[in-house]
Order: sequence, then structure tokens, then C-alpha cells
Amino acid sequence: MPSSIRLFLCGDVMAGRGIDQILFHPCNPRLYESYVASAEDYVRLAEDANGPIPRPAPPDYIWGAALEELERARPDLRLINLETSITRSETYFPKGINYRMSPENAGCLLSAGVDCCALANNHVLDWGRAGLLDTLETLERLNIKSAGAGRSRAEAWAPAVFDIPGKGRVLIYSCASVTSGAPRSWAATPEAAGIAVLPSSTERSVSLLVDALSRDRRENDVVVLSLHWGPNWGYDVSEDERRFAHRLIDEARISVLHCHSSHHPKGIEVYHNRLILYGCGDFLNDYEGISGYEEFRGDLSLMYFVEIEPTSGDLIALEMTPLQIRRFRLNRPSSLDVEWRRRTLDRENRKLGGATIELGASGRLALAWNDEHVRGVAPSTRSATSL
Repeated sequence: MPSSIRLFLCGDVMAGRGIDQILFHPCNPRLYESYVASAEDYVRLAEDANGPIPRPAPPDYIWGAALEELERARPDLRLINLETSITRSETYFPKGINYRMSPENAGCLLSAGVDCCALANNHVLDWGRAGLLDTLETLERLNIKSAGAGRSRAEAWAPAVFDIPGKGRVLIYSCASVTSGAPRSWAATPEAAGIAVLPSSTERSVSLLVDALSRDRRENDVVVLSLHWGPNWGYDVSEDERRFAHRLIDEARISVLHCHSSHHPKGIEVYHNRLILYGCGDFLNDYEGISGYEEFRGDLSLMYFVEIEPTSGDLIALEMTPLQIRRFRLNRPSSLDVEWRRRTLDRENRKLGGATIELGASGRLALAWNDEHVRGVAPSTRSATSL
């Protein structure tokens, strides 16, 4: 029997704008926002809030303590939601907020060993289709796979496929809901580049995903669906969202629903022994010094280490490492911050069926759940062990 497949997942990685400015090869800092006119202003805000930031910073600077955790956990696959266009294009999409990092700075992704970027989100076309093509070309040059965007509709909906030696295949799909702010006009067509956009109808979305996921999968493939959906703030998970997630597990047999867009982590559910991350929160951004929504603690990031049984696709364990964004870098948080994150996430989980969050070794968090949703199996308690 093959050993478990270990995945690293996180939420939005926004390595553009202010973060791009502190690296060696920044883009033109000009912005088209009502709030500020230069990406340099975000650097100033962060330094006013938390102190000086080294410039130019080496590519691995931004990952900070996350690199130690990745080395410790040694995941088979590292997946991020890249919420940044990689381009020097000046053809901005008039939407008020536009994120980009230079192709020369994109090597920072290699510093964290990123294997795959989910690209279906509401920022990857911030600098037009030319910017998207630059993004795809840069990732290909870096030998980083992507999902959710492409030069055609077929390419945007195709999975990133990984063969994990001695364990099995992992298929990663990425799509964006219009509820995240992804414009419908960004949808890829048979002839034009774009992203995989879900229609507003739940029924049509489920049917589309079931069809898309059935084309490429083989028996015993582990399928991860990376979904950009919902608003930036708030813990609410609607009954419609839960039904949608459950149907994807029942009908498309996905192993992990990896959701993002919320700037803070949302609740976690285990349904039929499959993992639903309703919102992973921001992992890295340049929002320091911006006031508003402090009660959600968007500065506290989470690393999700997911262990999957490869033949069944069932969840074996989930361990989470809390980190804190300070000075455009991921740092170790205080024990008080770790406990706040544990308590808050535990509260939200209980609304979704009772999975609980336990404090583990070295300030890491572990998910414990009851298998009552597994058909034909007597309820039992499952708990994550240290990965």
C-alpha cells in the first residue's frame, strides 16, 4: 500500500505592488488607484507600521519562517493561489486595484519550491490578456505548472497533473466564481486567453465541474479543486455554499476543495472524509498599515499541510502552521496570536459540523473530526498527527 500523499496549500499569494518594489527588479511603481498613485506608498505604509524593510531584498526574504516549515514537513506538492499578474504590461484593466510583479522577480516562487500556481482569480488579468500571457510564459520558463488559466478555454479548464513517485497522481483544477469579483469577460474562450470562470447558477456550475473533472481523471487519482469565491471579509458560510461543496464531493469525487478569496481563514469541514477549506485566507500581501477590518486579523496567515490516502482520496490528517505578515515577510507569531487563531477557527468549525482545532507541538494546529459523514462506516474520532 503506497504511503500518504502530503500537500502544502495556502491562500492568496499577492507578491506584487509593494512586495515587487522591494525585490531586485521591480515594475514601474505607477498605480491607478483612488487611494495611492505609487506602489512605493505601500512600502512606506508597511515601514511606518512595523519598521524598515531591506531593499533590495533577496528572493527568499518574503517567505521567512515558511521556508523552515516547508523543509520540516517536506510535502510532495506545493500549491499556492497566485493572486498577481507576472508582467511589465502597462495595459491595466480599469477595476480600481491592479496587482503585478515583474517577470524578473518571479524567481521568488522558486525560493519556496512552488510546484503549482492556481491562476483562476480576480487579479491575474489585472494587466490585460497581454499580462496573462506574460504570466503563463514566465511560469513555464520557471518550470512551475499552473491551472485555471490558459491561451484557450480548453487550456484554462485543463488540470495540472503531477505524478508522485511511488504514491500516485494528483490532479489540480482551478476556477473562479463571479462572487469573488472575477469579471465574466475574463473567461477563456475557444480562441482567446482567459481563466476558468464559473457561471452564477449553482446547478450549471456543478454540472460544468463534474464534466470537466471527469475528462482527465483515472481511477485512484487524488483531485484538488482550487476555487476562488466569495467576499474578502466575513466568516459566514452559506447553506448554498455548503450544498455546492458537498455535491462536488458526492458527484465529482474531489478529495480537497481548496477555497480562497477571503482575506482571513474561514471554517473547515470534513464531509465523507474529504476536506473542505472554505477560505484559506491571505498568505502573503502588502496590506500592512492599511486600517479597517482589524477584528479579522488578516495579518495572521496559515500554512495547510494535508495528508491524503492515495488509493481512496480520503483525508488522513491536517496540520496548520500559523504565521504573521510583518515587513512583507512571514514570521512566527506570538503564542497569544496562535491561541487567538486556534480559538477563532475552532469556533467557526463547530458551526460546520464539529471538527475541532487542537494546539499541537511548536505552536502548530491540528484538525480533529468525527467520521459520521462516511457512508457505511461507524462514527469515530480522527485527529491529525504531527506531519
